[in-house]
Amino acid sequence: MVLKNEDYTQLPNRGDHNCFGCSPVNTSGLRMTFYTDEAAVYSKLVVPHHLCGWNNLVHGGVLTTIMDEIMSWATIYLLKRIPMTKSISVDFLKPVYVGNPLKAEGTVLDKKGKHEALMEGRIYNKDDVCCARATGTFAVFSPAVAKRLSITDSESLKWFEKIFDLK
Repeated sequence: MVLKNEDYTQLPNRGDHNCFGCSPVNTSGLRMTFYTDEAAVYSKLVVPHHLCGWNNLVHGGVLTTIMDEIMSWATIYLLKRIPMTKSISVDFLKPVYVGNPLKAEGTVLDKKGKHEALMEGRIYNKDDVCCARATGTFAVFSPAVAKRLSITDSESLKWFEKIFDLK
């Protein structure tokens, strides 16, 4: 489950926000970091014990959040668009336990015109077994449209544009 090698580039993250999924400063959150090989976006993480459901299993809502986050970051980096989740369908395939290393993967399934994308997210355990998968439909916006619709602020737009310029 090693991602930090010559085939992967770490994507920058902002330290001045409180996102439950990816903020490095949200002490209750997942603190996800992201990497890419230009075909997909990945994250390694360990779900903390305070996010368990029944009997040390990761709560299904937390697994869904991980896949929403990885699909969103895949949309940001791979499609160069600002995403908003429209819908998610999740399949829980195997138990996922708190405190164990996981890998999340996000990919593009289909770009539906200028304003919508179909994405896929997967969560793998330490043995690279797929434990959960999701498909998500995302509304996607250019920075100009996101600004006009007040979806994001000017500081965030500058940050998005840095990620868009990485390739």
